[in-house]
Amino acid sequence: MVESIQKSLIKLSILCLLAFCVSVEAKVRHYKWEVKYEFKSPDCYRKLAITINGRTPGPSIIAQQGDTIVVELKNSLLTENVAIHWHGIRQIGTPWMDGTEGVTQCPILPGDTFFYKFVVDRPGTYLYHAHYGMQREAGLYGSIRVSLPDGETEPFSYDYDRSIILNDWYHLSAYEQAVGLSSIPFVWVGEPQSILIQGRGRFNCSRPGIGAGLCNATNPECAPYALTVVPGKTYRLRLASLTALSALSFEIEGHNMTVVEADGHYVEPFVVQNLFIYSGETYSVLIKADQNPTRNYWASTKIVSRNSTTPNGLAILNYYPNHPRRSPPTIPPIGPHWNDIAPRLAQSVAIKARPGFIHPPPQTSDRVIVMLNTQNRINGNVRWSINNVSFNLPHTPYLIAYKHNLLHTFEQRPPPDNYDSANHDIFSVAKNVNATTSNGAYRLKFNTTVDIILQNANTMNPNNSETHPWHLHGHDFWVLGYGTGKFDKVNDPKKYNLVDPIMKNTVPVHPYGWTALRFRADNPGVWAFHCHIESHFYMGMGVVFEEGVERVGKLPTSIMGCGDTRGHHSP
Repeated sequence: MVESIQKSLIKLSILCLLAFCVSVEAKVRHYKWEVKYEFKSPDCYRKLAITINGRTPGPSIIAQQGDTIVVELKNSLLTENVAIHWHGIRQIGTPWMDGTEGVTQCPILPGDTFFYKFVVDRPGTYLYHAHYGMQREAGLYGSIRVSLPDGETEPFSYDYDRSIILNDWYHLSAYEQAVGLSSIPFVWVGEPQSILIQGRGRFNCSRPGIGAGLCNATNPECAPYALTVVPGKTYRLRLASLTALSALSFEIEGHNMTVVEADGHYVEPFVVQNLFIYSGETYSVLIKADQNPTRNYWASTKIVSRNSTTPNGLAILNYYPNHPRRSPPTIPPIGPHWNDIAPRLAQSVAIKARPGFIHPPPQTSDRVIVMLNTQNRINGNVRWSINNVSFNLPHTPYLIAYKHNLLHTFEQRPPPDNYDSANHDIFSVAKNVNATTSNGAYRLKFNTTVDIILQNANTMNPNNSETHPWHLHGHDFWVLGYGTGKFDKVNDPKKYNLVDPIMKNTVPVHPYGWTALRFRADNPGVWAFHCHIESHFYMGMGVVFEEGVERVGKLPTSIMGCGDTRGHHSP
C-alpha cells in the first residue's frame, strides 16, 4: 500500500515537472514599434508610406506556439489614429486585443502608446495589418510566423523557411482614395500602379506626366526582391497576400510548387504551377531548387479576376552563387488569363485537410445565414451591401458597448439572415439598386454551429461580378463547398464536404458563385466578418458577430476613450 502511494507520488511529481517544463518553454516576446509616415519608393515612385520603425513591410513576428506576444506600439502619425489587427490569431481569452477599430477597441490616438498582448496558440503563417480606415494599403503590414514547439515536427520537410508578402501599390494616398469613394460623383480607386513582392516593385519612370524627382528607376529601394536558393535544397515559402484590391496568381518560372499549408492548417499536398491567392490568405508551398543552377529564374505575380493594365510584379529566384541582381535570360511568365474562372474555382475545391490533421466539422448547423453580396446606391453614394444592408461602424466599439450595456450606441435591430432569393436575378443588375445602412450586429447563441452562405451577384455594371475574399476574425471556419450560380438551399448542402474540409480564416467567393462556410460560435467576444478588399469594406461590405460576451473578462481601460467611453481611457 505504502509502496503504491510512493509510486503515485513519484508519478505525480514527474507529471508536475513535465507540466512545468512545458509552461516555462513558452516565451514572452517583446516588440517596440513606432508607427510614422516616411517617404518611400518601393516601386521607384516616391510617396508617403506608413512605416514601422522605418520599414514597410514592417518587422516580422517570429515565435513558437504558446508564446506571448507583447507589442508596444507608439502612434507617431501626428494627425491620424491607428489600430493593428493580428490576422489569423484567434485572440482566445483576449478579444479586446483583436485590433479592430470600432469593433474591439477605440483607435490609438496620435502620440499615444498602446500595448497589445496576446498568445499565439497554434503554429502557422499569419499576418498583421492596419485596421483603421484604409491605412493598410499605405504600407502598414507585416508577417507572423509561428513554429511548432521544440521537439515537434511537421508532416513535411524542408531546408529553409522564407516569408513573402504580395501586395498591390497605389500612388494616391489612402485618404485621397477614401474621399473619392465617399464623394458624389463617385470616384473609384482604379487599378493599382504596381504589384510588390516583399515590398518591392517596378513602376515605369519614363511614363509621361510624372513630376520631376518623383520617380527614380535606379533607386536601390525598388531593386527586385531576390530569393537566394542553394541548388538541391527545398524551401518553404510562406506566401501571403495583403492586396488592397487585387486577386493574384503567383508562379516561379520552371518550378513546381507543392501546397502544404493554408491559413495555419495543413493541406493534403497538391502541386501547382501557379498559385491563386486572395487578399488576406496565406499559403505555404514547397519548392525544390532543382533546375539549371547556372542561371536565375523569374518569380511573377499577375492580377486575375480584373481586366487590369497593372504590369506583373517580378522578383528573382537567385541560384547561389549567381549574383542576385543577375536578370534571368528569359521573358517573365505571362500568367493565366484574367477572366478564366475555372482554374481558380478548381484550386479552391482542391484544398482539403491533410489526413491525420483533419478537424471533423459538426455534421449539422443550428443557424444558416445567407449573405447576398451586392453593389448599391444609398442617397447618391455608391456602397456595397449584404442582403441590401450596408455596414457602418459605430463610434463606440461593439465589445465595450455590449460589455458595459451601452446598447443605445448602435442599432439593436439585427441584419437580415437572408434575401429574397426567389425574385433576385444574380446575373443582372438589380431592378432596384437602392439599399439602407445599419450598424446592427448578428447575435449568435454561444457554442452553436453557424453556416454562412456567401452569394455573389452582378454589380451595378452589366455583365460584371467581382471576386470577394471574406475574412472572419476570432475563428477558423470549415470550407464546406463552392458552387456556380444561385445557391440551392435544398440540393447544394447535400454536396458539402463533411469528411475532410480545410479550415481557413479567409476564403474567396467567385464571380456569380457561392461559398459555404461553417464555424462554431465558441469564442466569447465581438468579431468582424468582412470583405478583405480595402475599398469594399470601407464602402460597407461587412458584418459583426456577437457571441458569449457575458463570458468576456474585465475590459482594459486602454481600449476605451471614444464614443460613449470618453473619460474611461488610460493609455
